[in-house]
Amino acid sequence: MTEPSPLRPETLRLTVDPSVFPFRTTEELPPVEGRIGQERAVESMEFGLRITSPGFNIFMAGASGTGKTTYARQLVTEVAAGQPSPDDWCYVHNFEEADRPVILRLPPGRATVFARDLDQLVTDLKNSIPRAFDSEDYERQRNEILKAVHERQQEAFTGLERAAAERGFALKNTSTGFATAPVVDGRMLTPEDYENLDDASKRLIEARRHELQEVMADTIRRVRGVERAAREQLVELDNGVALFVAKPLLDELREDYGDFPSILSHLDQIQQDVVQHLSDFRQTEEKPAAVNLLGARLGGGTPDFSRYRVNVIVANDGTKGTPVVFETNPTYYNLFGSMEYRGEFGMMSTDFTMVKGGSLHRANGGYLILQVVDVFADPIAWLALKRALKTGEVRIENIGQQFRLVPTATLKPEPMPLQVKVVMIGSPLHYLTLQHYDEDFRKLFKIKADFDVETASSPERIAQYAAFVGSVCRQGNLRHFDREAVAGVIEFSCRLAEDQTKLSTRFNYISELIYEASTVATLEGATTVSRKHVDTALREKVDRSNRLEERVQEFIARGVILVDTEGKVIGQVNGVAVLDLGDHRFGKPSRITATAGLGRAGIVNIDRESRLSGRIHSKGVLTLGGYLLGKFARRQPLALSATLGFEQLYDEVEGDSASGAELCCLLSAIGRIPLRQDLAMTGSVNQRGEIQPVGGVNEKIEGFFQVCKTRGLRGGQGVLIPSRNVANLMLGEEVVDAARAGKFHVYAVDTIEQAMELLSGVPFGAEGPDGSFEPGSVCHRVEAGFRDLAERMAQFSRDLAGPSESELRATAPAPAKPPGEPGLPPGPEDGDKPPEKPPASTWN
Repeated sequence: MTEPSPLRPETLRLTVDPSVFPFRTTEELPPVEGRIGQERAVESMEFGLRITSPGFNIFMAGASGTGKTTYARQLVTEVAAGQPSPDDWCYVHNFEEADRPVILRLPPGRATVFARDLDQLVTDLKNSIPRAFDSEDYERQRNEILKAVHERQQEAFTGLERAAAERGFALKNTSTGFATAPVVDGRMLTPEDYENLDDASKRLIEARRHELQEVMADTIRRVRGVERAAREQLVELDNGVALFVAKPLLDELREDYGDFPSILSHLDQIQQDVVQHLSDFRQTEEKPAAVNLLGARLGGGTPDFSRYRVNVIVANDGTKGTPVVFETNPTYYNLFGSMEYRGEFGMMSTDFTMVKGGSLHRANGGYLILQVVDVFADPIAWLALKRALKTGEVRIENIGQQFRLVPTATLKPEPMPLQVKVVMIGSPLHYLTLQHYDEDFRKLFKIKADFDVETASSPERIAQYAAFVGSVCRQGNLRHFDREAVAGVIEFSCRLAEDQTKLSTRFNYISELIYEASTVATLEGATTVSRKHVDTALREKVDRSNRLEERVQEFIARGVILVDTEGKVIGQVNGVAVLDLGDHRFGKPSRITATAGLGRAGIVNIDRESRLSGRIHSKGVLTLGGYLLGKFARRQPLALSATLGFEQLYDEVEGDSASGAELCCLLSAIGRIPLRQDLAMTGSVNQRGEIQPVGGVNEKIEGFFQVCKTRGLRGGQGVLIPSRNVANLMLGEEVVDAARAGKFHVYAVDTIEQAMELLSGVPFGAEGPDGSFEPGSVCHRVEAGFRDLAERMAQFSRDLAGPSESELRATAPAPAKPPGEPGLPPGPEDGDKPPEKPPASTWN
């Protein structure tokens, strides 16, 4: 097998030729149109925004920085602008059930007008009703009624006095009513005179008194009837005056709102309530309110006219198109509204005017944009949101009410019919989690807009990228980029995508670079951003976040972390891991070691035994056993105890990208083959020995390069990577320059055979027709190592068990033969077997 050659320097990094751009600076370019590389997501969004059926809400899934939020605001706003404005909503007092405010629906802009109309109505009534009751006509009619009542009362009392006189009694008006006294010879009898009368006279007086009492009772009944009729006449007069004043004012409103039955019904109730509470309107002087010991208002004070007000919770006057609400803090109350309370004399009170709408009310008839992370911060908000979308109505309730031990009286506003399109923004993990664990989610969010993190590179895409750079410069009032600087931005995009044939669509990171490069140019006094400004911005961005990387490199240089970069060692190889700090990733070289000896434990993963191995890494180590079994166990059993582990690694090891290096290390330990320490390796391996691609290949190469650079580049150092990762190479200029000078190399391998030949300098060895390997090859030496371990294990087992009975008899002296008896050849006795010998082919 031919040893792979180092990759050519031009394959280690994509270099964009600035001459492909037909402009000098991005100022000459038009604004970018559409979303770059998100055709699938764009089609899903456009379809989801236009379908009006229930349940077709949208979930925008994508990694952070792909522009989901910006695009959602932009597209939803554009779509909403071409749609009609939704209706207004308001709450009014329920005159039948005061704790259940009624919700009214009006065309856009009419709710505010309706509120002003009712406020003006109350003002007019407060001014007109007192004037009407102070008029001369009202006083005349009222006095006529009172005069008629007085005359009828006098007539009744006169008749009563006459009836009393006819029966010999005189009437006396006391504080408790009328009192009667008998009269004899024109003189009222005193109690003593009455006692001196004879019995016959007394009986006569009592009989006449009884007759007079019946006349008095009848007279009082007639007087009370007259008074009741008079009161009814006064009430009818007052109501007539009130209607005379209020009805014309209300009729004007009825004409204005004649197309709304609910408002007409409410105006009728207002008219009835005005008539029933005339005293509130006739009161001209404010009286101090009486207060009990608890501070509660008992009465008096300024009359409360708030029941005639209108509480507008959604007003779409002056808006163009349907509303677009982006709720940045979607708590329960911010989404669904609340009922506020006021403190008064130590007590909390509320009414329908203190009902406040939420984001769902404002977005009704339009669009509501939410971040799934923010919604999940309030679990009650997510449950209530699903309930509102399922029922098609939004209720304003106090969530604390359900946790009270004793229910308290509160308002129960009428729910508002809901018709809203919810756009939820989250990550793919959020989407998958909700799909699997929330059965309501798939019914309510049937449209998925999947945002990719990369797109295929092409001349059209590169032109769009350049236009995007120009658009960001215009929006942020930044320095424009020249063509060399744009080429640098595109190369950075390829580095983000980790692919020379792809461009990153994580435009948040691209925008950050544009802003930072423009700042560097501004500080230097440049009018345009050049390539050196882009490179400076990238370098400074790394410098702000690579403190831990520098500390790791320092420990390696000082020998605190053991990493060899020269010589050859058996059972030892350099692997490279990637540490992700969130804002910075870097490669950390690590020493991988293996040992092999007698035993049957197989391959022991030290990291797994110490619970520092993740599931994927453990799978990768188990794969090594599959490779060894298929390669070396067809002619002999494998008797092996081997250990494998990362040295000086105290965090969890995850991923299988080091399985290729681990296999090489294990083969070295078994076959006693020294491996080069000036090379590092990354790449996973399968049971067939094929090297599979891995992630973070650029960071891994650069991490080992920094170690070699610190100790001095000698021309032989390098890194082995899977050949399928060559397209992912976007190495730094420093590494490419070293490769161009022949001081550092990157090798691409397809199989473990190629990797072992590079690391050991020994041919791997082809398998012959009889299953044997070429003498002196890697496979031959590994097989010999397995054979040696197996023979030593078998011999050790025999030595430990001691000689068998047959061996003891064979070595015992022969018994004396009887004289004259011919000698017999020795043979096995019953139950004895000849010593076992392994088949000769097993060890060939």
